[in-house]
Amino acid sequence: MIALIQTLVLALDIYWWIIIGAAIFSWLYAFNVVNSRNQFVGAIGNFLFRATEPVLGPIRRILPDLGGIDISPIIVLLIIFFLRQFLLTTVLQLVI
Repeated sequence: MIALIQTLVLALDIYWWIIIGAAIFSWLYAFNVVNSRNQFVGAIGNFLFRATEPVLGPIRRILPDLGGIDISPIIVLLIIFFLRQFLLTTVLQLVI
């Protein structure tokens, strides 16, 4: 059971970094820092969009319009942090 909890924590940590990468990539894309016509850049952007949009999309629909500021990644990072801490403190203590 401990191995399962550690695997879930690792998956949450990986998704944490994917969300941060998607947020940074969206800023770079919005300010034309990266070449949007490059196939490699497009592939990275497509992967990050497809990996994060199923989670960020519903949160964006719930949040009010803040005029161009997207705080949905912050909300998802807070949820991931809560789940990670819950697994490491509460669930792991029940298993041990």
